[in-house]
Amino acid sequence: MSELGPDIWPPSPIKTERLVLRETEARDREAFIDLFSSPEVGTYLGGPQPREDLERAMPEVPGRRPGLFAVELDGAMVGMTTLDRRDPERPGHVRPEGAEAELGYLFLPRAWGHGYAAEACAAVLDWFAGALPGEPVVLCTQTANDRAMRLAARLGFTEAERFEEYGAEQWFGVWSPAAPTG
Repeated sequence: MSELGPDIWPPSPIKTERLVLRETEARDREAFIDLFSSPEVGTYLGGPQPREDLERAMPEVPGRRPGLFAVELDGAMVGMTTLDRRDPERPGHVRPEGAEAELGYLFLPRAWGHGYAAEACAAVLDWFAGALPGEPVVLCTQTANDRAMRLAARLGFTEAERFEEYGAEQWFGVWSPAAPTG
């Protein structure tokens, strides 16, 4: 199984119609703190983290790792997308060995409702399909998260299963590179 190693990471910034997806920079630190301390963002993620704790613990350049893209609008970070390997010990897999690439995303509430998540996630999926051809991508969200469910469908994810995790019903979907991403 391929990884996001030095041969493909970091990619050049990905430009969409309105956004730039890039590696994180020191100027993104405040946006990261805003994301993880936001009650709205934390609704389906176990709640917000205390801002004071984040300010103490957040590195100068947060999120600097393969698979994490800062999503920039008009020169400022408004969210992030991630591609991480799904833990084989967790429920939900499309391969017997697990460790599929899993798409994640978080956006600041002020960026909600404008289609930025769909635009950014579609760009990441297209980049991933070119970088690691044939690799499936999975996505997991609470069934109660209507916005995430609609976005998964819009991106071309199809339901593989549902299960209980973290005290809530989870929807687990899969996207294959042949699926539409617009």
